Amino acid sequence: MILDPLPPAPLGDGLLAELTALYASNHAFHTLGGDFPDPKDIRPEQVAAALAQEREHPGTEILLARSFGRLIGIAVTLAHHPDPADPDPWIGLLMVDASLHGQGHGRRLATLVEDRFRAAGRTAVRLAVLDGNHTASGFWTALGYRVIDHREDLLRRRPCSVLRKDLSTP
Repeated sequence: MILDPLPPAPLGDGLLAELTALYASNHAFHTLGGDFPDPKDIRPEQVAAALAQEREHPGTEILLARSFGRLIGIAVTLAHHPDPADPDPWIGLLMVDASLHGQGHGRRLATLVEDRFRAAGRTAVRLAVLDGNHTASGFWTALGYRVIDHREDLLRRRPCSVLRKDLSTP
């Protein structure tokens, strides 16, 4: 698996089509999150707008995961949370093509993101999981993340669990 930063906007039609297919494959996740009007009909302009919104936050990095030339996942990271009292970087999104779930790609992508944070001298990482997303909660806790807080997300005020992982050891 190779991680590459998302190229600057505007996105080419081919890349946008790949990203749209990736997002559309995860309609169950998008149904739970409510980020798209119709999670079973995600359109390229909606994906482009969502990525543009992510890019607005300082310190955001959008990473594309490819395997054998195919886009298989995406990770959105934040170098710093908007809350100045929060010292850790965040994983804002980690998504793998739904047709590849259960094959270890999510674990590998998460490990590569953690390794990037370690290389940057970061000692821990956080993320939030929407309440009711038992699949994601199980995934992250299996990777060593622990619930440290419960609060609403900043964008839509949805209840979430905040998880944290110490990065001092790989």
